[in-house]
Amino acid sequence: MNKMDEAHLLTEGDVNFSASRKMWYSVLDKTTLDLLEEDAHYFLHQSLSTPCLDVLESCEGIYIKDVSGKSYMDFHGNNVHQVGYRNPYVIDKIKQQMDILPFSPRRYTNGIAIEFSKKLTSLFPESLNRVLFAPGGTSSVGIALKLARVITGKNKVVSLTDSFHGASLDAIAVGGEAQFKKYMGPLFPETINIPQPVQYRTDSIDPDENLYADALEEIIKKDPQIGAFIAETIRNTDVQIPSRAYWKRVREICTAYNVILILDEIPIAFGRTGKMFAFEHYDIEPDIVCLGKGLGAGIIPFAAIVTKDQYNIAAEVSLGHYTHEKSPLGCAAGLAMITYIEENDLLKKVKEDELFMRSALLRLKQQFPIIGDVRGIGLLWGIELVKDSATKEKAITEAEKIMYECLQNGLSFKVSQGNVLQLCPPLIITRAELENAVLILEKAFTSIS
Repeated sequence: MNKMDEAHLLTEGDVNFSASRKMWYSVLDKTTLDLLEEDAHYFLHQSLSTPCLDVLESCEGIYIKDVSGKSYMDFHGNNVHQVGYRNPYVIDKIKQQMDILPFSPRRYTNGIAIEFSKKLTSLFPESLNRVLFAPGGTSSVGIALKLARVITGKNKVVSLTDSFHGASLDAIAVGGEAQFKKYMGPLFPETINIPQPVQYRTDSIDPDENLYADALEEIIKKDPQIGAFIAETIRNTDVQIPSRAYWKRVREICTAYNVILILDEIPIAFGRTGKMFAFEHYDIEPDIVCLGKGLGAGIIPFAAIVTKDQYNIAAEVSLGHYTHEKSPLGCAAGLAMITYIEENDLLKKVKEDELFMRSALLRLKQQFPIIGDVRGIGLLWGIELVKDSATKEKAITEAEKIMYECLQNGLSFKVSQGNVLQLCPPLIITRAELENAVLILEKAFTSIS
């Protein structure tokens, strides 16, 4: 294995064949190890997934519990757990729907699908009033890309370097993560990558990040076949938060050149950033928004696109045509999830939690030189670890050691880009639980200092 391959495989930290992973297995009990062996026997192996980390038995609130009885605060959750695991309100609504209409064949609609579409679009600017549902976020990205081609008649897409928009061939083609493209051979040649609007790892910082937006305009000027720009509004994995000026400029460029602006909010919508949708922080109107993950409240796989009435022009094309297109259970879960957020005023709570997290994590940064940068919004945070604050060399081994140290003490999260601790707890987390999580992090940093 060459160094480039190793770097790609370490981007998530939780690689399933590292020395730290082997050490982790040594502390697990026999029952867990036997089940992990069975799992590894039947499932295809893939990086970051199988072989697995542990065997879960149950989940509730912010916690996942393994078969040995150990509980972890889940600060990862694949971004599906905005309202917590096994949310009683959501489960009750889904059970009610299961007793009435659990499945709706294509060519038919149903009351809960219509009710949910009304509720979902009511949360968006008035012009964004059309939806299409899908079984997962990757599928919603595919729908958005197809619709953009219909709208513009253009077949090329611009996306950001090292971005992620799903794991199917069309999604990895517009994404930029190398570990998903390995061995895949030629992908769709119509995608062009431009740099992420990041500041911490930039030698020359433009305060307004105009240089990053200008890169989009330069590409579009050179190629009239570009019809869409797709990006996460706020980058989820290693948590990058573009400036307001950046997104304002991107919106202006897309409008000027008839380019469809597709915002991927699959992992960050529904209160994660302190607003229902991240684009609300920037006072812009996208053309298409992709949703997923938390849309099904961590229970039902469910996703959607939301777009404008003027783009309802593809009636003769099957943009999605998925078996569970108007899933009554998915719609019941989505409606209950949004209702729960609103009735419990979780957006206000997340904004208050943001203040606590910023203060607590900046305190850790002052205490531990290995922390090169802290960045976040709402309940989405990234702690970037470096060997040296001047060179900003990634502290990859240290990041993985910290992750496993935290797992030992009951805190689960993901490591992105090899050296960024990504923290995204459920929105229902209490202040005492947040304080405990910070304490576990502090102990882990102390242990490797």
